[in-house]
Amino acid sequence: MPLQIPDPVLGTWTKGFPAHAAGLRLSQVGDADLHLSDLVTPVLTVHEGALAHNEETVFAWARERRVLLAPHGKTTMAPALWQRLLDAGAWGISVATPWQAEVAVDAGVSTVLIANAVTDLTAVRRLGALLAADPDLRVLCWADSLEGVAILARGMHDAARPLDVLVELGGAHGRTGARSVEEGERIGKAVSDASGLRLAGVAGYEGPFGPDRSDASVAAVDAYLQTLVDLHARLEYPHGLRPILSAGGSAFPDRAAAVLAAAGDDVDVVLRSGAFQIHDDGFYSRMSPFGPLVGTAPLRSGMHAWSRVVSQPEDGLALLDAGRRDVPFDLDLPIPQGLRGEITALNDQHAFLSLTGDDTVAVGDVVRLGLSHPCTAFDKWRVVAVIDDPDAADPRVIGAVATCF
Repeated sequence: MPLQIPDPVLGTWTKGFPAHAAGLRLSQVGDADLHLSDLVTPVLTVHEGALAHNEETVFAWARERRVLLAPHGKTTMAPALWQRLLDAGAWGISVATPWQAEVAVDAGVSTVLIANAVTDLTAVRRLGALLAADPDLRVLCWADSLEGVAILARGMHDAARPLDVLVELGGAHGRTGARSVEEGERIGKAVSDASGLRLAGVAGYEGPFGPDRSDASVAAVDAYLQTLVDLHARLEYPHGLRPILSAGGSAFPDRAAAVLAAAGDDVDVVLRSGAFQIHDDGFYSRMSPFGPLVGTAPLRSGMHAWSRVVSQPEDGLALLDAGRRDVPFDLDLPIPQGLRGEITALNDQHAFLSLTGDDTVAVGDVVRLGLSHPCTAFDKWRVVAVIDDPDAADPRVIGAVATCF
C-alpha cells in the first residue's frame, strides 16, 4: 500500500537547498533542473544507484535464506525510503520508540515492530487506540521484565484488540533484555496470562556481543543467538499463531539468519537490519557481511556530505564548513575522498582537514566526505537531496526525501 509521503514546501528552513528552490514542493525537486553545484554547503546527499543496489542485494539474499526483513526505520525516519523497503518486500518496519511507531502508523505502515520495551502507560494506551482504529494494523513490542509486562497489561486491559509482545532476551554486558532463559520464560508466561496481550515470540539484539568480525566475536554472537532459540523452545504460544524470532542488526544479519534457522520451519525469522539501505564508508563498510563473506556483491555507500573550505590558516591544515551539526561523529570521523588527508576533529560548524603528501586545497573548494553511521547522519537533516551519480563532475539532483526526526 502506498505510504503517505511528506511533501513540504521548501524554504529557508531547508538546509542545503538554494534560495531559488524556495516555494518548490519536495515532489517537484526532481524536475527543477538542480545540480550539486546549486546546493549550499554543507549538504548531505544520497545516491539513487547505491540505494537500488543495496536494496536488491539484501532482499535477494533474504529470500534465498527464507528470512523476513523489518528494516529499522529509525535509521532514516524517511517514509519515502521506507516505501522503497516495503516495495522491495519488507515484512514490516522496525522502530525504537512509541513516537516513531506513531509516525510509521500515520504514514500507513501496516506492520510496525517496536524493538524496545514500552513502559510509558500513556503510550501503551495510545497503541491500543491505534489498533482499535485499524483492524489491518499490527503493532508488536518487547518486554524484558515482569514490571514491564504489568505496565503493558494495565494499558491494554480493556483494549479492543491485543498487543503482540515479544520477550526480549539479553545477556551479560549486553544492552536491555532479560539476563537468562529462565527469566525470559517467566516473562513469557506473564504475557500469556495478561489480558490484552498476546505472546508473539522472542527478540534480542546481538550487536553488543561482537565489536568486530573476529572469530571470537562471531562465536560470542552465535552463542547469544542460540539463547533466543532456546527460550523460544520453552514458550507456549497461542494456538494458530506463528511465532517470531527477531534479531539481526546490520553487522551480523548473516549469523542471525544462520543460528535462528535452527528453530525450525514453523517460526518466522525477522531481521531488523536497517543500515544496509544507506550503508556507509566507515563502521558498516568494516562490519557488514555482504560481499564475499555471504556470496553477494558488496554494498555501496549511499550517502556523502559535501563541505567547502572556508579557511587555510596553516600549511597542511584546512577548515571545512561541516561540523557536528551536519555530519555523524559517534563511530568515526568523516573521511575526505578524492584527496590525501584526514579529518582530525569536528567543532559545531567546522571540520579540521589535515592534508598529507602533496595534495592541496584552496579556499572555496568543495570536498566530498565519506561518512560513518547513517543513523546519526540523517537525524541532522530535515530534507536530503537525492543525486544520480556522486562521481559525476556536477551530479544532478533527481529528487529529495524528508525526514521525520
